[in-house]
Amino acid sequence: MLSRTFGCVRVVWNRTLAWRHARYHGEGVKTNFTQANAYLTAMKTGDELAWPNEVPSVPLQQAVRHQQVAFTDFFAGRAGYPRYKSRTARQSAEYTRSAFRYRDGRLFLAKTDAPPAFVWSWPDIDPATINPTTVTVSRDPCGRWYVSFAVDADDPERAPATGAAVGVDVGVRDFAVTSGGEKIANPRHLARRERNLARCQRRMARKRRGSNNRAKAKAARAHRKVRASRTDFLHRTSARLVRDHDVIVIEDLAVRNMVRNRSLAKAISDCGWGTFRRMLEYKAARHGRHLIVIDRWYPSSKTCSACGHLLAGLSLSTRTWQCPSCGTRHDRDVNAAKNILAAGLAVSACGGDVRHSGSSRVQSPVKQEPRRVTAGIPVLQSGE
Repeated sequence: MLSRTFGCVRVVWNRTLAWRHARYHGEGVKTNFTQANAYLTAMKTGDELAWPNEVPSVPLQQAVRHQQVAFTDFFAGRAGYPRYKSRTARQSAEYTRSAFRYRDGRLFLAKTDAPPAFVWSWPDIDPATINPTTVTVSRDPCGRWYVSFAVDADDPERAPATGAAVGVDVGVRDFAVTSGGEKIANPRHLARRERNLARCQRRMARKRRGSNNRAKAKAARAHRKVRASRTDFLHRTSARLVRDHDVIVIEDLAVRNMVRNRSLAKAISDCGWGTFRRMLEYKAARHGRHLIVIDRWYPSSKTCSACGHLLAGLSLSTRTWQCPSCGTRHDRDVNAAKNILAAGLAVSACGGDVRHSGSSRVQSPVKQEPRRVTAGIPVLQSGE
């Protein structure tokens, strides 16, 4: 039943998306949720598709609702254009309270014969005490099943103040270097498992398309291990920075532009800088910390953190350099982290809005977007 529900959700999403696309480009009109929901009703009552009536209706309605949110974000410039769902990608179905019952730690889904057995992942919480508002059942490409519960919870307690501030400079050689001189090594998850991935892909290429052997040989499991290792590392690193510092200053990196460099695209993608920044944003907001994002054009690497002298140029291969003005010898990354911290604190002292106002819950990306730093950037002096 769950597999059939996944298939119906995918068909409803793809057909509604195609209908929206044709309606917008053919008639030049946008589609609201009421019209999309009416299209779903007409789709289910027609003679062509009778099998969507055999699965619960709530996951199908939720698919239309999620697509409406995706288009709202697209027209607001917060996300890309919604894409079609593939049967080989991650599958999911969301159930609201009208489509499930949760009693004493047992989950009863609509149109299923028995409650599915699941392994509880929160040892400190009794599963019989929660009251979920929505339940999402999903299956990843390598065949693992998951069930996620959304629960109303109180705001977490603010973390105790530490009085510390840190500037963070991310890179490929070292994942991050702090203004205090700490260097966080880049674990290079993809590079360490690249040979195993290549072996899985060669094994899959020798199988006939559409066969069960090809499905068993696909490299989804190897990719899942890479993704899980990278996510775990980013969570641990971001949580430690937020826990130990009141103020965190980072650069506004244009990752999408940087991956256009074919020589560094794989290494940059393996770092996960965009995910790392998003983790810092919501964790800082949740625990009452301050996250400052300075302008991406700030010359942090070329500026002397001791006297403010700005070099005319500095190649990427130069890892250490000596200031021609004051003679201080700098490690490139540590010096950049110190300048990032100084630029962020300068804007904070000038009254820049670096606090996350309101609730400590995760807010929308528009409310969380910090102001850029443009003031205080050193300028080349004549003759330098």
